[in-house]
Amino acid sequence: MIRIGKISYWHVHAEEYTQAILNHPDSELAAIWDEDAERGKRMAEKYGAPFVSSLEELLGRDDIDAVVIDAPTTKHRDIMVQAARAGKHIFTEKVIAPTLREVNEVRSEVEKAGVRMAVSLPRLYDAYTVAIRGVLESGRLGTLTQARVRLSHNGATANWLPAHFYNKSETAGGAMIDLGCHPMYLVRLFLGQPEQVSAQYGYVTGKEVEDNAIVLLGCANGAIGVVEAGFVNDRSPFSIELHGTKGTLLYGLPENKLLVSNQEGWEEVPVGDREPMAFQQWIAHIQHGTEAEENLTFARDLTALMEAANRSAQSGRSVRLDELEQ
Repeated sequence: MIRIGKISYWHVHAEEYTQAILNHPDSELAAIWDEDAERGKRMAEKYGAPFVSSLEELLGRDDIDAVVIDAPTTKHRDIMVQAARAGKHIFTEKVIAPTLREVNEVRSEVEKAGVRMAVSLPRLYDAYTVAIRGVLESGRLGTLTQARVRLSHNGATANWLPAHFYNKSETAGGAMIDLGCHPMYLVRLFLGQPEQVSAQYGYVTGKEVEDNAIVLLGCANGAIGVVEAGFVNDRSPFSIELHGTKGTLLYGLPENKLLVSNQEGWEEVPVGDREPMAFQQWIAHIQHGTEAEENLTFARDLTALMEAANRSAQSGRSVRLDELEQ
């Protein structure tokens, strides 16, 4: 049984990961800490787990093997470094940290400690992604020349996101670094890691962070990626477009069908089973002493792309990834 300490309920998905702990046959919720003590106590009472007032105390406990982190994004680096040095396995909400330098520091401590780490990148393992990877491997689209992925909701305009999601000192950004992570790592999957990033951010509701965003990714082979995210769109369907030298693939728009072009028009490609969620994979890596290599590679690349996008939006220019501090 893997005994897990839950670190913070700041993120909107924190209770989903609590359920993942409770529902997995090989894990149990051992303790809770939260930077907001009152929130932490409420959650501890709700889930019948002890509340620990000190992060250092939680990380120092011998009856805790691992931690699940849903703390403010800007606190991720320090918490993960502490957790790794304490010998705790780490599962975290995306992004690992706001900057590539911080991610590399975390990864270095994780490797030194020999603990297992994984990051929540759920759409990387969804059934449609598995099916799309199969289409790409078949060569039916030829060489990809463009990939576009859009994901948005009305969290800001309908006012259902928590107020702290607009606090830049905690989030390091808005719609792009939160919701935009999913289309960003999918475009990275489809095209590979690009060379340069150009971002345009909008502030429709006047918040401190962006609520409307588009990022263009430029690849060495001339392919272009388009990443779209927003907190200001009602009934905007999740969608994927892949265009290649031999064909086109569409998903969503708005039905959840996977369509691939052929000489007669469009063919629907069956979507089968999804892969295990990252949390389940993480538990297996702990049990078997293996590494979440692909997951961590995508997570590292994701932070690099987000850091470059934020820099581009702030500076009004395209940013090359080789400009980022390692």
